[in-house]
Amino acid sequence: MKYKLPTTATAPFCPSAVTDSIAIPANASVTRKMMLFVGPGLLVSIGYMDPGNWATAIEAGSRFGYSLLFVVVLASLAGMVLQNLCSRLGIATGRDLAQLSAERYSPNVAKGQWLLAELSIVATDLAEVLGAALAFHLLLGVSITTGVALTAFDTLIVLGLQGANFRRLEAIILGLIVTIATCFAVELFLIKPFWPDVVAGLKPSWDVLSNQEPLYIAIGILGATVMPHNLYLHSSVVQTRVNGSDDASKASAIKFARIDTLGSLSLALLINAAILILAAAAFHRTGHTNVVEIQDAYHLLDPLVGGAVASVLFGIALLAAGQSSTFTGTIAGQVVLEGFLKAKIPCWQRRLITRALALIPALWGVIWLGDSAVGKMLVLSQVVLSLQLPFALWPLIRFTSDKQLMGPFTNTRLIQATSWGLFGLISVANLTLMWFWVA
Repeated sequence: MKYKLPTTATAPFCPSAVTDSIAIPANASVTRKMMLFVGPGLLVSIGYMDPGNWATAIEAGSRFGYSLLFVVVLASLAGMVLQNLCSRLGIATGRDLAQLSAERYSPNVAKGQWLLAELSIVATDLAEVLGAALAFHLLLGVSITTGVALTAFDTLIVLGLQGANFRRLEAIILGLIVTIATCFAVELFLIKPFWPDVVAGLKPSWDVLSNQEPLYIAIGILGATVMPHNLYLHSSVVQTRVNGSDDASKASAIKFARIDTLGSLSLALLINAAILILAAAAFHRTGHTNVVEIQDAYHLLDPLVGGAVASVLFGIALLAAGQSSTFTGTIAGQVVLEGFLKAKIPCWQRRLITRALALIPALWGVIWLGDSAVGKMLVLSQVVLSLQLPFALWPLIRFTSDKQLMGPFTNTRLIQATSWGLFGLISVANLTLMWFWVA
């Protein structure tokens, strides 16, 4: 089977899949090239710090202190490995993961993969709905149910970005990430955690994961970190950097994409670690191990800055995380739809369908189970993502290990062993959790 390299990369951003590539001048300095390549990693990294990550990290820190901090670090390192496979795949083949899956698997298998990918996007959007609803609750004083209803109007934000190029979108995402990072930097400065205990939490302790509850949270952290839809997204958006179709140009693009990915995901790692550290320092250390609801987490700053300021700081960061993840989730939806089904729909329709599917369980949970269900639904949504992850990893690792497809950019034996090891570890963890549920 032959694969054609496109003369230009197709940007999947709405409302139509317009060509929106960024040319990389051959004679540009290394610094200039790096600046032009920065962006796709940022789009992917925002999925690593969405409200689902907040929920799992807050519950982990509150209930188990710093003991699961190593899970956050290892999950982020695994994400770096896997996202680099995605960028390598997109640059080397000129195809994204969805397109290659549709081409190389039977129609029924490809449709199954598409359904799982769509389910992961809805699960992710559920987290964005609940996170934004909590942000509205903190910032506007409305009920969480009203906050959920208000999230239906974020389609207007997507419409406002109609025709926006990738560079503008990446700038918006960067601004939101800086907002999140600044809020947590201020909170860490104010809360003053005991750093020797934090360092001790970086040491892996497999005994901690031998029980169902910490294992459940650990798998939630994994699902919140390495999201299936991010694998499809990254393999597509990395193609917006045009650097030539010869092997030397591809090798250069892969190198710069790796730097972009590692830098962006390192920032996401710091933010996720900061959330867990704050929860452990404010709640677990003071004996409040039952604070597992994200809507209560802003109280960690009450004694220092007062409830009003704390809720505003936390609400702004939470809203920034939810909205930025909404943007990238919409792009991922377009990538998946076009890649698997070769179907194109207007951006606002894509956003509306996804948000409607996420609103149903969100409203049901809040209305019937109360506000206390928000944290549980957030963590559950991330566990669902982890359960789907192996179905996206299998084709990704196989494709990037295929010498006929990848040519000189095939995975080395070390990368293959590492990737398949991660696949096995994630699958075993998921099966173990399912065994705990059944037993």
